[in-house]
Amino acid sequence: MNTIEKVLNNLKKGELEEAFLHINRIKSSEAIEEMLLLAEELLQLGFMEQAKDLYEHLLKLFPNEGELLVTLAEILVDMDQEDEAFLLLEKISGSDDMYPSALLLLADLYQMQGMDEVSERKLKQAKELLPTEPLIDFALAELYYQQGKDHAAVANYKEVLKQQKEIGGVSINQRLAQTLSNLGEFEEAIPFFEKALEDKLEINTLFEFALTAYQAAMFETAIQRFTELKELDPEYHSLYLYLAKSYESLERLDEALETVREGIHKDEFNKELNLFGGKIALKKGLTNEAELFFREALAIDPGYLEATLTLLKLFMHEEKYDDIIETIESVRKYGEDDPQFEWMLAISLQKNERFKEALESFQKSYEFFASNQDFLEDYGFFLIEEGVLATSREIFNKLLELDPANDEYVLILDRLAEE
Repeated sequence: MNTIEKVLNNLKKGELEEAFLHINRIKSSEAIEEMLLLAEELLQLGFMEQAKDLYEHLLKLFPNEGELLVTLAEILVDMDQEDEAFLLLEKISGSDDMYPSALLLLADLYQMQGMDEVSERKLKQAKELLPTEPLIDFALAELYYQQGKDHAAVANYKEVLKQQKEIGGVSINQRLAQTLSNLGEFEEAIPFFEKALEDKLEINTLFEFALTAYQAAMFETAIQRFTELKELDPEYHSLYLYLAKSYESLERLDEALETVREGIHKDEFNKELNLFGGKIALKKGLTNEAELFFREALAIDPGYLEATLTLLKLFMHEEKYDDIIETIESVRKYGEDDPQFEWMLAISLQKNERFKEALESFQKSYEFFASNQDFLEDYGFFLIEEGVLATSREIFNKLLELDPANDEYVLILDRLAEE
């Protein structure tokens, strides 16, 4: 058993003190090949400090060796010693065969420090030296992808794909598909998602594929893929809303509603599912169930504005004016408000014969809805009923400006003029 084998055997048995004695013997013997082999083995086994020590010793013997400088710099980066890594990489000359590798590592370091422009310059410099190296195209693509420069990322991912389908465990087809989807190029993204899934069935990629199909209005494909995902992982909560929306887009309302119920069973605190379930129930004429869905959404998030407005419109349709007043008062306690609240509150107070409060709410609403014909009609007729004739004339004159051909407004103004 040679010395390297003894070191590795000691390490596997946990005999660290004996292993380190052998390591020191190899260092003192200055057997270069043994030191290199051992350093590589230690690195693979995760003994970073000992590997670093050996590489530093080798570097003293060969201070300008580019491969040693890059390898040691990589170890230092893994040990969170970036400043020391920078110093080593700066020693590598432009004529060294390892210079492109040094540029790649420098680009990573600059990106880690948020210096994206410098990182990009280093990568472009490396690409000038090795124009067909896929690792460089991949690094550029990843940089652009993280910066949201999707057009540039797409171009570089396509270059990588000419030579490799995967780098560092990253599927290039998946990255390209996702980037195209980010750009809204949904149909172009689909084939790349398919290829990525052919290479490896991965549930996040499957979800992204299904979502992209939904965004591309390919609802049958979306349903197929979301259903496949549901069978693989029923606990993947995000799928239920979009599967329900896909069914709804094809007017398959029963399946949409059933999917919402399934999703809520898996994730009872999903306010978006409850809101969407309420909307589907309304489309099916199930107003009581719709109200329950909306109330549950608000129980999860009392300040959920969209759910509040939808529920209030349902109450308006059903003339549940007490519920409108109660809901608006409740939501406002959580700091949520909307101009439509005051308009609906004005009508509800009017119906409950709380005329003074109704007038105040109409006046507050006027600031936001001064050009809204429906609001002005509500306000105008209320003013007539309350005998506020001067203001009512102003409102109906404004209505006539908005709709000059409306004979009803002319008649009302004629009558108001007589009074």
